[in-house]
Amino acid sequence: MKHSEFWLRMEQQFGRGYARVWAQSHVMRELDGRTATEALDAGESPKTVWRAVHANLQLPASER
Repeated sequence: MKHSEFWLRMEQQFGRGYARVWAQSHVMRELDGRTATEALDAGESPKTVWRAVHANLQLPASER
């Protein structure tokens, strides 16, 4: 998964305006207590970060 696909999926879930706000403010246990933005900035793969978001939001398997 590329960063662009990650952000597209985030925008589909949260809307264009709120996706980055959520990614910068929501701390996830699945990312070792980091936000999605922090994890991406630290070099975590977008796929790994998306899986954490997916699990955190309890999205259906079809959106994995």
